[in-house]
Amino acid sequence: MTDKRSVSIRVPVLARVEGEGALEFDIRDGVIEQLKLRIYEPPRLFEKFLEGRHYNDVPDMVARICGICPVAYQMSAVHAIESIFDCQPGPWVREMRRLIYCGEWIESHALHIHLLAAPDFVGYGSVSEMAKDYPHEVRRGLALQALGNEIIKFLGARSVHPVGVRVGGFYHAPDKQAACALYEKLQVALPEAEALIRWLATLDIPQDEQAFTSVALRHGSEYAMNEGRLVSNNGLDISPHQFEDCFQEQQVAHSTALHCHLNDAPYLVGPLARLNINHDRLPDKIKNLLAELGIHLPIRNMYLSIMARAVEIYYALGEACRILEHYTPQTPYVDVQPNAGVGYGCTEAPRGVLWHRFEMDEKGDVLRSAIVPPTSQNQARIEQDLALALNQYGLHHSDDELRQRAEMVVRNYDPCISCSTHFLDLRVNRQ
Repeated sequence: MTDKRSVSIRVPVLARVEGEGALEFDIRDGVIEQLKLRIYEPPRLFEKFLEGRHYNDVPDMVARICGICPVAYQMSAVHAIESIFDCQPGPWVREMRRLIYCGEWIESHALHIHLLAAPDFVGYGSVSEMAKDYPHEVRRGLALQALGNEIIKFLGARSVHPVGVRVGGFYHAPDKQAACALYEKLQVALPEAEALIRWLATLDIPQDEQAFTSVALRHGSEYAMNEGRLVSNNGLDISPHQFEDCFQEQQVAHSTALHCHLNDAPYLVGPLARLNINHDRLPDKIKNLLAELGIHLPIRNMYLSIMARAVEIYYALGEACRILEHYTPQTPYVDVQPNAGVGYGCTEAPRGVLWHRFEMDEKGDVLRSAIVPPTSQNQARIEQDLALALNQYGLHHSDDELRQRAEMVVRNYDPCISCSTHFLDLRVNRQ
């Protein structure tokens, strides 16, 4: 049977590339002949906006790149600039940066799990429909998301585009009373995070084992967030300043979003990649829980990205508790002395590895910058996954079924709230 389908799937917002996107593929003789994930949004030019700006402006500017993950952009930027200025903020600032990152992982993952991904796995078109039959689960998810925002606000002064981050540390050290109040809330939420993992383990997750390369930061003693070497499951082990030696960004004809490759091949970043690379750094209670539920690491099923996010919520809550339990306010920043030079910063945004390069002059003004977000790194892997997943699912399914499955695949990668459920508009031409 000769069966040709031309399928156009629109993704209104995908990570930092806000605007229209579409998925188009042709099926001939039961095989996907070509598949293109199109992003139509014009370039946002943030790297050019930063040129000529003083280093003090940079943290607040890069926070505007993403409304869901502003902390990630701030952290990668300050690390890069501090490497140029030979600035060592000290252990207190390091711990507080880890704390604010915990908040961002919690709020972003909770948002993605409950508003974007979970409805796919329980058969609903939106979270509002899902809430009719799963009210407790939705309320729990929104409560976890709000708690993540509280952690960000604790140090950032506000939860969206926080303004508390500066080169050298933070503008303000919260008082002990505020830390104790937040700690108590986190303690109460820990059983809820465990319950989330147990609930997800009951869902009917499609089985689709794939071979792919996972890339994440790897730290010598902790689950990596702000620091580490770039490591893959296939032998990569480099410093962030070597990123451009191994990773290549490419412009493709069908998309204004760059595709990034590792040694000319797609690769995965994000929570599932982090879990695959760093699962030995998890606390024993999380390892034991996963073993009890029959979840074996590393994971090769991309649909289990939803579980990886839940595991990181549980981990981040515990890590935030550890940091806050003995919190004592200290001088929140160190003074910096501008230098000319080139610096690199690489941290783990909720979506995955976020790499920055800054070139500064002697006054501390930006000469040039480069930012490689997780989404561009996952673009080629998304296309690869779509082809594999749709073939495994079966191309004989109806247009609506193919659309729904394609939506599910895309949502596994992108936790942005703007990527609302049922964002794909399918048009099929059969000949």
